Amino acid sequence: MTLLEMTVDRVANGGWCVGRHEGRVVFVRHALPGERVRAEVTEETARFLRADAVEILDPSPDRVTPPCPYAGPGRCGGCDWQHAALPAQRALKAAVVAEQLARLAGIEREVVVEEVPGAPEGLGWRTRVRFAVRPDGVAGLRRHRSHDIEPVDACLIAHPDAEAAGVETKSWRGASYVEVIASSEGDRAVVVTPKGRRGVAVPDLDAPAAVLVDEGRGRTEAVRGKGTLRERVGERSFEVTGSGFWQVHPGAAETLLGVVLGFADPRPGERAVDLYCGAGLFTAGLADAVGHEGAVVGVESETPAVRDARRNLSGLPQARIERGRVERVLERLAEQGADLVVADPPRAGLGREVVAGIVALAPGRIVYVSCDPATMARDIALFAGHGHTLESLRAFDAFPMTHHVECVALLTASGGPGRG
Repeated sequence: MTLLEMTVDRVANGGWCVGRHEGRVVFVRHALPGERVRAEVTEETARFLRADAVEILDPSPDRVTPPCPYAGPGRCGGCDWQHAALPAQRALKAAVVAEQLARLAGIEREVVVEEVPGAPEGLGWRTRVRFAVRPDGVAGLRRHRSHDIEPVDACLIAHPDAEAAGVETKSWRGASYVEVIASSEGDRAVVVTPKGRRGVAVPDLDAPAAVLVDEGRGRTEAVRGKGTLRERVGERSFEVTGSGFWQVHPGAAETLLGVVLGFADPRPGERAVDLYCGAGLFTAGLADAVGHEGAVVGVESETPAVRDARRNLSGLPQARIERGRVERVLERLAEQGADLVVADPPRAGLGREVVAGIVALAPGRIVYVSCDPATMARDIALFAGHGHTLESLRAFDAFPMTHHVECVALLTASGGPGRG
């Protein structure tokens, strides 16, 4: 065991703080900027070290006692900032977004991370929690950068309706993973991923829940109850299949929809494209705004999500869903063009090919929803190379206690805010 005594300088992307020891860069978890710590080295590379702060010698005024007993060095890796007060967590995330924009996109911008309603004290918000299962059937959460599983009796960031099933206290022998989901409409489901072809004896749960088996490649089979969960945003209801994508914070879907529509400013008769549309949340909002004289194309590659989106949009004839890889579908849409594009990609971001495909549509407004500041900043730089400027950006604390942050960016073409 190697211990280093050092002062941590600043925050870095991914839940780390950065310091130096004898000239070497050290990425430290469980620390805060300005603290002097004793850190245990957990990984060494040719360029830097990784370490855990195991003793705080000079604490930051922003330091608090983690509310969860499983948080800390060598324990559960699900949360990164439980040792920081909530305002400090948001300031740290804002600093990361600003640093990534400056470093990767050459944009200097002040960033404020806004609270999302529905997570008092930053706890009880996660409506979808996936537990890993040990060979003996005990469910828990992965330790940081490890395959080891930390057994937990309860997860404090899990939504109370998800915790009510009591998944963590049951035996799941034969399973690799167990996910518990609680929807905004009161539905609850447990999705079991078997280990290989083994069967799983599903235990009695502490609260009613549908039980689904994950068959791989996004397919689930309901063995008890319905295979879909209902979600409500405003006056519209959505159905989502099993583990299909939906925002995990109870206030995030409505908050992000409002911001996306505000940035996109869709107008009657316009043509919009919604990339990585999932169950159709943004597609539906855009379709309502452009009206019957307009058109919206949602693009999604996952078959269950395509089914969900088509079902959720069945009453909106101006909206249609195209199934396929985004870069391939964009090639087919290029001749039709678009007034505006909304994109909500996975953490890997858009990348050069998709950015070029979006630009080929000649949209006046591009709204980019991102859960990764680094890939977002990289893609904003790519858009800048095509003449699209970052007009506005808002950031949201949709994942309290973790390092994750949700951003919504508006990019406009240099020729103006719209097509004609």
